[in-house]
Amino acid sequence: MARIAVIGAGMGALAAAARLAVAGHRVVVHERTDTYGGALRRFERDGFSFDTGPGLLPLPAVYRDLFVKTGKEPLERCVDLVQVDPSSRHVFADGTRVSLPNASRAGVVAALDEALGSGAGKRWGDFLVRAREAWDRTRRPLLEEPLWPNWQVLAEREPYPAVPHKRLLRTRRAGTLAEVGAWELRDARLTALLESHALAHGLDPRTTPASAAVLPYMEHAFGTWYVRGGLRELARAVYERCVARKVEFRFGADVTGVLEKEGRAAGVELADGTVAEADFVVAGVAPGTLDRLSAQARVRGDGEVPPQPASASRVSVLLALRGARPEGTAHRTVVHAADREAELDALFGTAARNPRPTVTVLRPDDPGLVPDPEHEAVTLTTVVPARPGESYDALTEDVITVAERAVPDLRDRLLWHEVRTPADIAEATGAEGGAVPVPALAADGGRLLHPSNSTRVPGLFTVGGWAHPGGGLPHAGMSGALVAGLVVEGPEFRGSQ
Repeated sequence: MARIAVIGAGMGALAAAARLAVAGHRVVVHERTDTYGGALRRFERDGFSFDTGPGLLPLPAVYRDLFVKTGKEPLERCVDLVQVDPSSRHVFADGTRVSLPNASRAGVVAALDEALGSGAGKRWGDFLVRAREAWDRTRRPLLEEPLWPNWQVLAEREPYPAVPHKRLLRTRRAGTLAEVGAWELRDARLTALLESHALAHGLDPRTTPASAAVLPYMEHAFGTWYVRGGLRELARAVYERCVARKVEFRFGADVTGVLEKEGRAAGVELADGTVAEADFVVAGVAPGTLDRLSAQARVRGDGEVPPQPASASRVSVLLALRGARPEGTAHRTVVHAADREAELDALFGTAARNPRPTVTVLRPDDPGLVPDPEHEAVTLTTVVPARPGESYDALTEDVITVAERAVPDLRDRLLWHEVRTPADIAEATGAEGGAVPVPALAADGGRLLHPSNSTRVPGLFTVGGWAHPGGGLPHAGMSGALVAGLVVEGPEFRGSQ
C-alpha cells in the first residue's frame, strides 16, 4: 500500500483519488479551500439555487465508468441523471430559431431543413459524418491513453477529412473551424452553430483547428445530460464515493511545495509548516501553481508539448425570476451574437467590448432549484478574456439584454440577480485570471495539446483540466483514470482497453 498525497479537490483529483483508494492505497487530499469540486460550485439565496460552474454534462459514460470501477453502486443510484431534450435551442442573428433534438441525427437534419431551408440539414449531417471520422482517429490517443512520447504525430496530422474546396484556381482543404463553416456548411447560421461549440470553450474558431469538429460530434453522439439539483450534485456524489473508499480530506490545507528526496516526489509541504510524506504526489492544480510547487515539474526541453495559449474565462449572471417556468421551455438556448467578427475581435483581439455577445441561457426544469413552482432560476453565461481586475457591470446589462431574445419578459419578472466573474473562478480553482482550460485537440502544431500526466519529477503526476486530456467534465474524469493507471501500473500503462 502506497501513501498518496493529492493536491486539490477538483473533479479530476477526486476521480483519481477514488480509483487509487480502491486499488488499495492510502490517499489524502489536501484542498486549500473549504470544499470540494473545483469549478463545480453552487450559489444559494432566498430558496433559489444555481450552478456557478458547468451546467450540463456531456459524455456521462466517463462518470458511469468511475462509479462502476470504484464500487457496486452505479452513478444513477447516486444522482438523478436525465437527458435534456431538445439538446439546445438556437436564436440566430437574423431571428431564425431552431430546436435540435438530443442525440438524433435524423431529427437534427429535419429540424435544420425546416428552420434554415432545404439542404441545410444534409450539409450538417454530412459534416457530422466527417466529424465522426476525426473522433474515431483521435479518441484513444487524445482521451483514453497517456500522452504519446511522440505526440508530434498528433500535432502535425489533421484528423478532420475536409472536403476539397476550389479557391482562386487552387484546391484547398479546411484547416480551421471557421473554414469548415465557410466552405462546407455555406450558411452563416450553420457556421454560427458550429463555431458556438468552440466559443463555449473559449476558442477562437478562426484559429482553432478543424479537428475541433469533435466537439459538436460528442454532443450529437452521446447526448446532453443534466443532474437534478444541479451539477454540484455530481461533485457531491464523487466526493461521497471517495469518503466511502476511505479517502481522507483535509480542507483549508494550503500546499506550498512538493517535497523531493533523492530525485523523486516524497510528499507535500503545507503553509502551516508541516510536511505530509507520501510515496506519490498527484497535483490537480493550474500550471502557474504547479510551477510554484515544483520548479522541476515542467522544466521545458526538446520534445515538450508547446505552451498553451492564454485561455478565456466566463461571466455568469444568476437570475431569480417570479412566475413559473413556461411549459415547453428549452433547457438550453444559445442566443448568437449579432456581429460575429466584432465578438471574436473583442474576445481574442484588441477591439472594443462587443455589446451583443453570444449568451447561453440555462432554464432547468428542476423544482429543487426554486423556492416554489411560481418561480424560476435562470443562468446566463458568456465568454470573456481571462483578465483579472475588470468591471463587469456594463457586460451584465448587455448579457441580460441579449437574453431577452430568449426570455422576452425577463426584466418584468426579475426579482434580483447575482454575477459570478473570473475572479470567482480564480478563487475556486486557483487558475490565474479565472482561466478555464480547453479540451485537448489534435493538429495545429500541438498548440491545444496538454502536458503529460507524468512530470519530470518521478512520482509526481498532474491531473485535471490543465493536464492531458484537457478541460471539461468528461476530460477531467478521464485524466483521473489515466493518473490512477500510471500510479498503479507504472510507465507501461497504456490506457483502458
